[in-house]
Amino acid sequence: MRNLEMSFLTRKLRRFARDEKGTMIVDAIMVLPMFIWAYAALFAYWDAYRTINTVQKAAYTISDLLSRTQAEVNDTYIAGLRSTMNYLLDSDQAGDIRVTSYTWSQSRNRFEVIFSRSPGSGMTRLTTATLANLSDRLPIMADGDSAVLVETRVPYTPPMSFGLQPTTIEQFVVTRPRFLPKICYKNVTC
Repeated sequence: MRNLEMSFLTRKLRRFARDEKGTMIVDAIMVLPMFIWAYAALFAYWDAYRTINTVQKAAYTISDLLSRTQAEVNDTYIAGLRSTMNYLLDSDQAGDIRVTSYTWSQSRNRFEVIFSRSPGSGMTRLTTATLANLSDRLPIMADGDSAVLVETRVPYTPPMSFGLQPTTIEQFVVTRPRFLPKICYKNVTC
């Protein structure tokens, strides 16, 4: 009797081991959480890269607008540039800009600030001394040439962490004036 029970149990176990019905559901249950995690992670990283790209395009747009200026600028104009940049960003984002017009002086062997402004003092103004700290990032220029430096700073919080931390996305764009020898600030000697 004991052998009969063992043989019956052995047959049932072998048949159960060979039966593949329902394995797809078990596999799906095991793999589905990984697919959901991977999809969410891809979404988080895609959002970060999309935001970086949007901030970069907004910074270049502001720089291009400024390079096409054909008159002196003032605080209202620069605040309008910041508003334009914030309009180009996502609705839940707002950033700061700093606009610095500068020139190269061959006789003094340095970059010299013509003016530097940031609406609402969101970023500290650059001076000739502080601009020297950025000289390795500025292009080589001929004596008396000028350029406009547009710096943007936009805080970013990822929708889900997945290894991403809240950060600040910064852009640094240098452009030559297109229609004027240099961009000047109203009531500042240029």
